[in-house]
Amino acid sequence: MFVFTKSFLLNPARRSSLLVKKARWCADYHKTNVILAAGKPGSQAAFQNATFGQPVHQTHPHLIGSGEVLAGIRLEEVQERRKRLLHALRDHHALQTGTATNHIVVIPSANKKYMSHKIPYVFRQNTDFLYLSGCQEPDSVLVLEIDASSNCKSTLFVRPKDKHAEMWDGPRTGVQAAVDVFGVEEALDVNSLKEYLTKHGFAHPNAVLWYDAAASDLHDVSKMVKDVTNQMQPKPPTETIQSLRLVKSASECALMGKTCEIASKAINRTMQHSFPGISEHQVFANVDYYTRVAGANFLAYPPVVAGGSNATVIHYINNNQIVRAGELLLLDAGCEYHGYTSDITRTWPVEGRFSDPQRVLYEVLLQVQRELLGCLQQAGGETLDQLFDTMCSKIGKYLQEIKLIPESLSGLERSRAAYKFCPHHVSHYLGMDVHDTPLISRNIRLMPGMVCTVEPGIYISKHNFDVPVEFRGTGLRIEDDVLIKPDKQIEVLTKECAKDVAAIEGLFSR
Repeated sequence: MFVFTKSFLLNPARRSSLLVKKARWCADYHKTNVILAAGKPGSQAAFQNATFGQPVHQTHPHLIGSGEVLAGIRLEEVQERRKRLLHALRDHHALQTGTATNHIVVIPSANKKYMSHKIPYVFRQNTDFLYLSGCQEPDSVLVLEIDASSNCKSTLFVRPKDKHAEMWDGPRTGVQAAVDVFGVEEALDVNSLKEYLTKHGFAHPNAVLWYDAAASDLHDVSKMVKDVTNQMQPKPPTETIQSLRLVKSASECALMGKTCEIASKAINRTMQHSFPGISEHQVFANVDYYTRVAGANFLAYPPVVAGGSNATVIHYINNNQIVRAGELLLLDAGCEYHGYTSDITRTWPVEGRFSDPQRVLYEVLLQVQRELLGCLQQAGGETLDQLFDTMCSKIGKYLQEIKLIPESLSGLERSRAAYKFCPHHVSHYLGMDVHDTPLISRNIRLMPGMVCTVEPGIYISKHNFDVPVEFRGTGLRIEDDVLIKPDKQIEVLTKECAKDVAAIEGLFSR
């Protein structure tokens, strides 16, 4: 504690002595962080005083394993991702132009967002930045470079240590520790980014600059990039980054398995504790609670909790109605576990037993979903768009059997009729984001390491007078998360979440 008293201000010798002591204290403070980040031995007192802007093994061994930069992800894996990106961008450009040159890639983090004055939302990192840096702090920038000789360099620009700011908003890793924590060649103060980019531009005037302003939260960084490139348009690296993220590593697959397991068990418990008269809001609270106590960070998205005819609104998130006796309840929810998300939908009778009309529709949808799972990597399911066409065909076939689609229709006409009952795609990619890697076409062949959803639905408006009255106002969806494996095999990551009629009704008898 340094208190500037009147005698201090009037005594130059004393003032000089105290300032020297303060400088030494600050140097020791930074040195401690560097020692601990590098894993070098230090005193127990120094260990306790170290601060970082995110969990590390030294401070959170229950979350972060030795050698990991993020839970379940080793530092070497993140470093390899950077190299793969740089080589992919360079090779793609060389193929198009026939020339090898220097490349520099600028990838910004997310920034804090506020719900009202000084009240922030829970911070969630930009997933492209997190994937390549391992850094969970806002207002940071990763700069990657590769030259014609394949020499690679990574530089992380972070906020400097600031005792006053950290007192309010929590610790920062700081420049000194960032090299060791994040495995980069260099770490610099984020305020020096423009100078760095300017010097690079002078040293390598023909270098290709990669930056996606449209995907950036950091508008000051976008302005810097624009200023130093003399209005030339940078190339966005986002699609290439997403192509890397599309195929998961073994460690990522393990994290996907865990987030799906947590969500599956939480939804089972949520089903088990539902009853006539429960509010949609209470169901929301239950699934949120059960995922968090099992280790999830938070829900992956605002859940759909839709009782009765509310389930015919595909993106219903008001979640404020009472679920009455005799109604079905549709819950679309998932959680985020250390950066990886799950996405599950189940539909069940709030009383615990399906009525006959509900059972008919549910078993039709369940049969469709089972057959779609069997199609993955087979004919009709080699791509997600193929799977969608297969879904429309199968829904049309089975709804025709129960007289909800005219028998006179066939082929494309029958599929079009089925689309009116399920007007959404059957699948999307899943990973660090719920609708993951959206720039990647759903018309590419599925490959081992991809994760996707399979989610057919049937939605019948209460105003649809073309169907029998007992089916009106009914909405159903069944959604599982699936890992694509070698040899045309799949693993249903959400297999523990009850979906057979007997399994669902059995939850209510426990």
